[in-house]
Amino acid sequence: MAIALVNGRVLTDGGFRDDVTVLVTGDRIVGVVPRADGLPTGVPVHDLRGAALLPGFVDCQVNGGGGVLFNDAPTVDSLRTIAAAHRRFGTTGLLPTLISDDVERMRAALAAVRDAIEQGVPGVLGIHLEGPYLAPARKGAHDDAMFRVPGEDDVAMLSAPGAGRTVLTLAPERVPADVLRALAERGVILCAGHSAATYEQARAGLAAGVRGFTHLYNAMSPLQGREPGVVGAALEDRESWCGIIVDGHHVHPGSVRVALAAKPRGKVFLVTDAMPPVGAAQPAFALYGETITAIDGVCRNAAGALAGSALDMATAVRNCVHQVGVPLEEAARMASTYPAQFLGLADTLGRIAPGYRADLVALDAQLQVQSTWIGGARDGS
Repeated sequence: MAIALVNGRVLTDGGFRDDVTVLVTGDRIVGVVPRADGLPTGVPVHDLRGAALLPGFVDCQVNGGGGVLFNDAPTVDSLRTIAAAHRRFGTTGLLPTLISDDVERMRAALAAVRDAIEQGVPGVLGIHLEGPYLAPARKGAHDDAMFRVPGEDDVAMLSAPGAGRTVLTLAPERVPADVLRALAERGVILCAGHSAATYEQARAGLAAGVRGFTHLYNAMSPLQGREPGVVGAALEDRESWCGIIVDGHHVHPGSVRVALAAKPRGKVFLVTDAMPPVGAAQPAFALYGETITAIDGVCRNAAGALAGSALDMATAVRNCVHQVGVPLEEAARMASTYPAQFLGLADTLGRIAPGYRADLVALDAQLQVQSTWIGGARDGS
């Protein structure tokens, strides 16, 4: 089935253009053509009515949504619910994220993602395992009773085929260098996070295969004058990527600007670290038997500590524009193009260009989501 998306402000590689039409056939973009060229005969038209048409958002850290926490129910049905909840906010591709848990729950989560990908559940690109190979001193909301050091069985489990892109957050100082290298060589995307590493330990992790940093600034040793820590290693390194939570609570807007100034363009991308309240009416949920409540868009436990977020990706983009001062086209790339590059999916996702998957989001003048398309299928169709 073909369709023409007309009368939009289309984000191309060269910036926004309002003089082009996007042609979609099946699940692919087949053309971005000058409006003056007219349309092929008989192609149905979708009028964007001046909306900004962006590549669909790619979220590499989604713990839950639609009232569901992935840890509680690592099933295909849960993934459908979570992905559908985030689709309402422009996310067309995501990594469901399992917070530190036991081996049985990890195996169940990996199996659920494999089944979801095989069944074509819209939006599921792989899995993010946040732990359990983390540092107790930087545990955040994780249960340190789950923490352990990985061995050969873990490498085999995490690198088994079929689970799409696999991101693993770990504390590099807690994992032997040979294990890091083995995981990286088998295609697991390693990120440092929940880490108390020194600068030297963080650099050693990068040398052994760490490619990124999970929720920059949060749950990691900070940058200080005499000890750069994990944050210093992250900001200094030119090749690695940094995910960042731009909700106005996890990271100060000034610190976001520092990261953008320090890193090469494209190496900082948006994540939500979203919890079940996103896309749900119920603000409270349980994590490790403790009640977490979303109040004014912030998820906290009874002691007031942050526990994930109630952030959606469209709001993260708006926050980048309004709080940080990032132009919309760059904020959109931070939510789509750059995470696709991080995941090694830059040939198929994150651009509006011929040959790319028709994963798209239309935003109105207030940067609210009007419509999304995943593989050419519009929400509700």
